[in-house]
Amino acid sequence: MIKKSIDIQGKHEKPILIDYRYLANGLQKPLIIFCHGYKGFKDWGAWNLMANTFAEAGFCFIKFNFSYNGGTKEQPIDFPDLEAFGNNNYTKELDDLDSVINWVCLNKELSTEANINNITLLGHSRGGGIVIIKSAEDSRIKAVVSLAGVSNYKNRFPLGTAFNKWKESGVYFVENARTKQQMPHYFQFYDDFIKNEARLNIQSAVKHLNIPFLIIHGDADTSVSIDEAKSLHQWNPKSSLEVIKGANHVFGASHPWNENYLPKHLQKVIDLIKSFNE
Repeated sequence: MIKKSIDIQGKHEKPILIDYRYLANGLQKPLIIFCHGYKGFKDWGAWNLMANTFAEAGFCFIKFNFSYNGGTKEQPIDFPDLEAFGNNNYTKELDDLDSVINWVCLNKELSTEANINNITLLGHSRGGGIVIIKSAEDSRIKAVVSLAGVSNYKNRFPLGTAFNKWKESGVYFVENARTKQQMPHYFQFYDDFIKNEARLNIQSAVKHLNIPFLIIHGDADTSVSIDEAKSLHQWNPKSSLEVIKGANHVFGASHPWNENYLPKHLQKVIDLIKSFNE
């Protein structure tokens, strides 16, 4: 299996860290580009094992860190750069994804092993909204998968007194339950959303999708309600909704994931996506 890691320069100041893998056989393979979620990164938990499994199944699998996710080239796991994390926003993530797709389509090495006319976007959690919006905008995308994905960005901002305090102070903090870091969110996040609210409307994007759309959600997800998956499906009745019984938000994985096998619910996810791409 070919595995490589690189970084590219996107539209913003910080590099985008990418890794990709495939079985080298000279055959053009369907491409999957994976977007991590909120407080996520490309090497979280079992994502590398998931990537290997897709590669072994005949895909070219690409994943990356959003440039402002809080990681660095030197320390891509976890969040050494909280200042960057606080200055992240949805439009930066869409810009990063666009840069990755552009890189994929122009990469000479991949051109012999990957079919750039068969690109699927796969997004987890908050990344689910990003891939839906991008797929509605970009004709290069041929299929999209929402994995425990969100259906609305606006309702995730603080409300009432909490919102007023955020606006006055310019920052609010969310504790990372695993690392115990106080993770900042600067008010630019909200300003950028309001400025781009029409573009960042996931419902509108879903209604405009005219490519295959797969929605996967666990019925034991306590982070993103399964009702959000049902809304996505309702807005686009041609979509496919697959509910995995007993699955949580990360489909049985955790960080770190030191096993050499996938949790059963994440294996189910992979099986569903493979069938979807056949």
